[in-house]
Amino acid sequence: MRRASGFAGVVAIILLSGTAALAGPWEDGMVAYNRGDYVPAIKLLRPLAQAGNAKAQNVLGVMYRKGEGVAKSSARAFMWFSIAARKGDATAMASLQAMSKEMTPAEMTQAKEMMAACEVSDYRDCAY
Repeated sequence: MRRASGFAGVVAIILLSGTAALAGPWEDGMVAYNRGDYVPAIKLLRPLAQAGNAKAQNVLGVMYRKGEGVAKSSARAFMWFSIAARKGDATAMASLQAMSKEMTPAEMTQAKEMMAACEVSDYRDCAY
């Protein structure tokens, strides 16, 4: 009987460690973000956003809008929300609508220019 419970313990450890191994940059980035560790979160989420992940792009928009781990920037937030919204992210679309009522025409122009440069550069020149 002891052998069976010892074996079950080993199996449980393997399964639990396997679960931890399944976590990737998105999961780790969101854990850091939700914990309030914004600098590690942005380091994990930015490459995903650059790779075209709309959810990561939306989170970057949130972080720039609130100034979480980055300098607060309506233009950068709008840029990331716009990119995510173009990929169908509904949360980003809602954020865009709210921001478009808050931003000045100059900020909107700056955001659109940044977005164009970001997309043309295949997300390498996204005005970080």
